[in-house]
Amino acid sequence: MADQVDFDINDALKHYLSDPATVPTPEADGSLLECENDPGSLTSGVINGVLNPIVESIAENPDALTRSSSFDSLQFLLKSVSLLPNHSLSKIFDLIVSALSLEADFVHNESDSEEQNNVGHHKQLLEMYGFLLQWSISAMEVKAAEKPANLPPARGRGAAKGAKSKTSSKDGVWDSTAQLQTALETMCKVLKLKLTRVFMTTSERDTFVGLFTRSVYLILESEQRIKNTALRMHAFKVLCIAVKHHGHAFGAQTSIIQNLSYFEHLAEPMAEFLQILAEQYDYPQLAEEIMRDLSNKEFNGNDTRGPKSVAAFLIKLSELAPRLVIKQITLLIKQLDSEAYILRCAIIEVCGNLISDLSKQEEPGNNHKTQINGFFDILEERFLDANNYCRCRDIQVYMKLCDLEQKFPKRRQTAAQLAARSLEDKSSNVRRNAVKLLGKLVSSHPFSLMHGGQLSFAEWNQRLQAVEVELNTLKPPIGSPGLAEREGNPDVTVDTALLDEATEVDAEAKAPSSLTEEQKAAIVRKAAEDAATTEMMNRLQLTRKYYSEALRFIEVLHDATPVVCQLLSSKNKSEVIEAMDFFVIIDAYKIEAARTGIRRMLRLIWTKGNSDEGKGVQSHLIDCYRGIFFIAPDTFSENDAANYIARNMISLTFGATPAELTSLEQLLSTMMKAQHISELVISKLWQVYGVLKQEISKNQRRGAIIVLGMLAMADPDVVVKEMGTMLRIGLGPLGRADLALAKYTCVALRRMNPSKRQAKDATTTTSKMPNDHAVLGKLVLMVEIVSDNKEWFGVAEQAISAIYTLSKHPDTLASDILRRKTKQVFQQQSVQQTEDAMEGVENEGALPSPPPEEPPNKQRSALALSQLLFIVGHIAIKQIVHLELCELEFKRRKAEKEKSKPPNASPTKGAPTHQDELDQIGGTTEDDFTEVMNHIRERELLFGATSLLSHYAPLVTEICSNNTKYNDESLQAAATLCMAKLMCVSSEYCEKNLPLLITILEKSQNPVTRSNVVIALGDMAVCFNHLIDENTDFLYRRLNDKDSSVKRTCLMTLTFLILAGQVKVKGQLGEMARCLEDPDKRIADLSRMFFTELSTKDNAVYNQFIDMFSHLSAATDLEEASLKRIIKFLASFIEKDKHAKQLADKLAARLARCESERQWNDVAYALSLLQHKNDEIQKTVSAGFRLVEASA
Repeated sequence: MADQVDFDINDALKHYLSDPATVPTPEADGSLLECENDPGSLTSGVINGVLNPIVESIAENPDALTRSSSFDSLQFLLKSVSLLPNHSLSKIFDLIVSALSLEADFVHNESDSEEQNNVGHHKQLLEMYGFLLQWSISAMEVKAAEKPANLPPARGRGAAKGAKSKTSSKDGVWDSTAQLQTALETMCKVLKLKLTRVFMTTSERDTFVGLFTRSVYLILESEQRIKNTALRMHAFKVLCIAVKHHGHAFGAQTSIIQNLSYFEHLAEPMAEFLQILAEQYDYPQLAEEIMRDLSNKEFNGNDTRGPKSVAAFLIKLSELAPRLVIKQITLLIKQLDSEAYILRCAIIEVCGNLISDLSKQEEPGNNHKTQINGFFDILEERFLDANNYCRCRDIQVYMKLCDLEQKFPKRRQTAAQLAARSLEDKSSNVRRNAVKLLGKLVSSHPFSLMHGGQLSFAEWNQRLQAVEVELNTLKPPIGSPGLAEREGNPDVTVDTALLDEATEVDAEAKAPSSLTEEQKAAIVRKAAEDAATTEMMNRLQLTRKYYSEALRFIEVLHDATPVVCQLLSSKNKSEVIEAMDFFVIIDAYKIEAARTGIRRMLRLIWTKGNSDEGKGVQSHLIDCYRGIFFIAPDTFSENDAANYIARNMISLTFGATPAELTSLEQLLSTMMKAQHISELVISKLWQVYGVLKQEISKNQRRGAIIVLGMLAMADPDVVVKEMGTMLRIGLGPLGRADLALAKYTCVALRRMNPSKRQAKDATTTTSKMPNDHAVLGKLVLMVEIVSDNKEWFGVAEQAISAIYTLSKHPDTLASDILRRKTKQVFQQQSVQQTEDAMEGVENEGALPSPPPEEPPNKQRSALALSQLLFIVGHIAIKQIVHLELCELEFKRRKAEKEKSKPPNASPTKGAPTHQDELDQIGGTTEDDFTEVMNHIRERELLFGATSLLSHYAPLVTEICSNNTKYNDESLQAAATLCMAKLMCVSSEYCEKNLPLLITILEKSQNPVTRSNVVIALGDMAVCFNHLIDENTDFLYRRLNDKDSSVKRTCLMTLTFLILAGQVKVKGQLGEMARCLEDPDKRIADLSRMFFTELSTKDNAVYNQFIDMFSHLSAATDLEEASLKRIIKFLASFIEKDKHAKQLADKLAARLARCESERQWNDVAYALSLLQHKNDEIQKTVSAGFRLVEASA
């Protein structure tokens, strides 16, 4: 026929693959050809006019496609796909798919009848439909990738609102998924034909199969398409048939490797495809070839996209088909040497997946054990991988392996040791995961079979010792006959292979006489006992091994705990949270070391909450403490639960340091505000505190009032309601017998009147008490109590503070206390002196009496005087605070009065109010009032004619000046502290006695006195900066104090003063830098924190860097390694290139002036840390130290 198309698949593909627009369509319908130069004229009417007859003809017989006009018209429309409406393309696609399906049926029927007459014709039809199907799928994908905005705007505007087809919505959004599934089903149908009868040569068949596989790969390139499971499975089915039956393996291998390089989303689907191909189609060769190919690929360390896809592919394949991967693992393992860390991560995870699979096999053989051990060896090696991501992945793989039913005890022990080592990794991410792994190892430990899951070291050690005792008792005693024979017989150690058997004569001679029945029974009984003993010993030996392994594991956890405690101070929020979770886990398993970490966690309550991280840490800490201490088991009744929580709260105070108590106070007050503590629990705490009918532990009663005082920080009503109980217990006989209880009761009483900061949140406003109130009376009595106990000082301090907090006129009460205490001290002294004198007259010439049992009067009087001076100093400080509060109250009243006064109100005559009197006394302006207060502070308190404190100032100075005359150590300490407090009152007194205080700082042998003076100088620097600013060298000198507590106090004081801008830094920071290498870790950590905070100020480290370097380099007692570590730490804060360059220039200028090689090395090392990029400096450093040598 003249109009039959002459179709050559190779020629058509050549044009199509180069550019579809170049495919010739000379026989296309005339109306279409007219639109070739005028695309706008290609309307729906023109398209339908051409397309409908073709559809009808092909529907009758697929052979209709061989007409040139039909075939070229369809090709023309596909060339113009950008102009085609969606419904037209959909119609073309349905036409091609249905016709191809019909043609496949014809071919199948003819192949069954074994008629080969129309093979050529069927071959051409299949190729034509396959070619058009490939083109139409490509066109559909182009359409699917277009955004709706890019579609012709005219389409669908005039259509009816309800007119929707199954494939389009107003011709805007077209979901062709269902049609693609049909097309893929049709492809499978065609590929199941006996294509070898249709395509005589392999190349022809490959070309035809390529039409389908190319379309499938095109569909898979779409990330949206691949998410559709049904579509993905159809696509895989086409590829599986092509690979299994039509020799597409090599083509698939090439395409998959290319897809892994260019399309990241195909990594896991390709692994899924290979699993289906291997398991359902029994064709594992393709997966093996791909893995073999990938094992030989080399990736650049900077390339991330390629390795990332390959890594995801290998991981997924090892999850889905581990048996496939394990055959090629010897090749894949080579990628552990790859520069691409992502690939190393993948191999690590693959090893984990293979271990998981091998451990789940029902009949593991020796080969499996060998393979598992090999994979574990690899995982253990990777703990030291150069890349931190690989180390993290390794730890994460171990966490997955912890969930396996098979526990691998020996490997778990090694993993625990490696994880403990990784806690000190330089990478925060590795450390965090190491903590997580340790927690996972604990929660999934294999030692729960015999005694439950607890891991208390003491209990397990006790069990081990018990087993050792049992084993020793089962061993035959030294005096037993059998043992003696063995010990006395030297033949025991002879090799039996050297000995011949006994001769028959000897044997007959030695043969025993016939045994009686009793002897036989005794032998049988003895054999049974021996067998039972042997069995028991074997069992006990296994038990001993079990206990020993458990103890080794627990010891690793104990060793790791101090390092995890350090991680609680990390800047990384997730690391801190993991460390907290670790301590919660090990506490649940009763590991003793957990309590250290749980106490250490308390300080996290101070984490700055102005960021999400800070709030996250605080809230997590509260959740952890609630879980451990504040949530009772579900089986407890409400009353039992309250008892449980109250006991836990009290136990938190046992053995706590002052710092821990302060943090606990903040935690409990925060929880109280959040209403996490019930009224019933509070009542239980009061019951413990107030119990009188039975004896209870002093610590328990103290703990109860400590906790109640902490809760009162958030809600003063807690203590206000039980005021009588506190007077009866803490300030009554029990308090006098236990001064620590009295001290904490005074602290709780102070909470009745919240401070300014607390008052904002408090629901109760407690007014000041009159001086004759019972509470104040009891407090005064506690101050005046006569006691030699050192706890008295703490009681007096808190009682005086409570008086100043609660009393309306605390200065009156303080004056009375001072008068009575002074009278008590000096009257007692005069009486004692009189008695001593009279006793000397009466007993003159008599025999000497034996020494009294009581301590000498001098010591008792010194202690009494020390207590008096302590009261004087504390009252002086509290009086200053009281004056400041009076000033603030005056300003508050004045501000309220101004606010409430009408704008145009005129002054009215009348009786003066209380506020008017206050104005008249202090002046009508705030400045006048402030001046009066300053005058009282400076001139009246210590120098006024009517001031009580003025009588004590000369006394204190006298005692401090004559330390040889007043040589009692506690008296000198109290006098120094008192003088320091008085110096904070008046600048005149401070200036007068400052040289004396500094002398005490330099000469005193008591570290407590030196620490107190350091703190006092810090306070004076805030009060009278002009006086202390010139004497800061004396402060810095204490950084070299021989006592670490003084050194630590000095460092803390200087840290506060410098960071708060209270003192100017004059080159003394070098001494603080030296503290970075202090043997006391707390001092080193504090110094590190100081410089970290200082670096946030404006270029502070940069400005002081040269001075610090000079000081450190000149220090002869500082080792070179220590200096390098200090300089390296300081240089890490020089972040700006400009600053680094300027410092490098200044340091380089020193190279020529270096007097020793050590100095030159120090400068060169500092230069190596700065990113200066100066060639001249590099040349100078490279030349080495030769300037001094030349001069020598």
